[in-house]
Amino acid sequence: MTPQQVLETAKTHEARQIDLRFTDLPGLWQHVSYPISQLTEECFSEGFGIDGSSIRGWAAINESDMLLMPDAATAMMDPFGAVPTLVMVGDVIDPITRQKYERDPRHIAKKAEAYLQATGVGDTAFFGAEAEFFIFDNISFDQNQHEGYYYIDAEEGRWNSGRREHNLGYRPRYKEGYFPVPPVDHYQDLRSEMVEALIGCGLDIECHHHEVATAGQCEIDQKYSTLVKSADNMMLYKYVVKNVAYQHGKSVTFMPKPIFGDNGSGMHVHQSIWKAGKPVFAGEGYAGLSQMALWYIGGLLKHARALSAIIAPTTNSYKRLVPGYEAPVNLAYSRRNRSAAVRIPMYSASPKAKRVEFRPPDPSANPYLAFAAMLMAGLDGVLNKIDPGESLDKDIYDLSPEEMKDVPSMPASLEEALTCLEDDHNFLLKGDVFTEELIETYVSYKRKHEADAVRLRPHPYEFALYYDI
Repeated sequence: MTPQQVLETAKTHEARQIDLRFTDLPGLWQHVSYPISQLTEECFSEGFGIDGSSIRGWAAINESDMLLMPDAATAMMDPFGAVPTLVMVGDVIDPITRQKYERDPRHIAKKAEAYLQATGVGDTAFFGAEAEFFIFDNISFDQNQHEGYYYIDAEEGRWNSGRREHNLGYRPRYKEGYFPVPPVDHYQDLRSEMVEALIGCGLDIECHHHEVATAGQCEIDQKYSTLVKSADNMMLYKYVVKNVAYQHGKSVTFMPKPIFGDNGSGMHVHQSIWKAGKPVFAGEGYAGLSQMALWYIGGLLKHARALSAIIAPTTNSYKRLVPGYEAPVNLAYSRRNRSAAVRIPMYSASPKAKRVEFRPPDPSANPYLAFAAMLMAGLDGVLNKIDPGESLDKDIYDLSPEEMKDVPSMPASLEEALTCLEDDHNFLLKGDVFTEELIETYVSYKRKHEADAVRLRPHPYEFALYYDI
């Protein structure tokens, strides 16, 4: 849309509010609302003033004045507001310099797209992310000086099979939720309603299904799009899925590993590069890939340990990324093989379908930072012709220790991942896409507010292990 078309849309839908949204450094959507009378064509060039001092990972209080510049192309009507509300994503601007704010994740994603074009490798990067989630009926948690606990309940949870009252059975067994029909799959209708809401918001949805875990693990797949648009879509996807569930008295979480002993939630990211309307990843090499695609894989694998701090950015992420379980922690590539960190899907022989799938990411990641970082790693592989080594077409989980000794793996903790990012981030600085200051801020925030915060607190299971020692 153009600014004029946005105003016409607001009038057609009798919008009473304008809601501007942006993303903080960890990846949570933030918003500020105004009466519709405040929206004029001039707003698209002058912006709306906001206070950025309390936004996680942003400026200090003495540099907190910011401008939000509405992006007309993102305009839509909010499907959940009681008052008709027009929503737009905003880009963050420094009001003094009038430059894009360096800590705005969306700006970083836009710079990654511009860097791709500057390299000449391609002109468009397509990303398609598959974000899994859980649907719970009740969640409670607390942590203080003398207690720490969480309690999860889900009508579909296998642990409710022994309940005496109002129990009709039909629940997925642990690790057997892929893909039984209803009534074992409790959430067919709810996911269908989510899909209808997503389509109504302009997203192109390909399919939906129950996932492997019990207790309502689900997946709704979107069609791929350009890097920034795909990240915009992921933020909208989370918003819609959470709100539809909330309207039904349920809670959705994109936390990677909320259930012990069952599968966690990943965000497998399909990616490809095109130039002048042609896919540059298609070729005559391994699995129908071009040499450029193999180099791109080489970049992903070489920098995967550093990427982990951005694409698996929580302490909980490393409850999922555990060797020998369901997550792809081993840094290898393979066609079809889902136990490899990089998989080359083989559903179609069409050159247009040729892509690589990076499997370690999870949906707790900030999609703007995650997609940008993966593109930068892949481009580093292309520009430096990084050889990904031999493919690994065996089931990695069944390999012997001798066979596994030369296969590198993902970090085992957020703390280790942050150290890897500190040691290996020059590839992110190319084209000024990420800045040294941004990476220092990110690492500092994650260490202080997440890694150290969890490390300082006793874990409930430690009492089972050590109380009688």
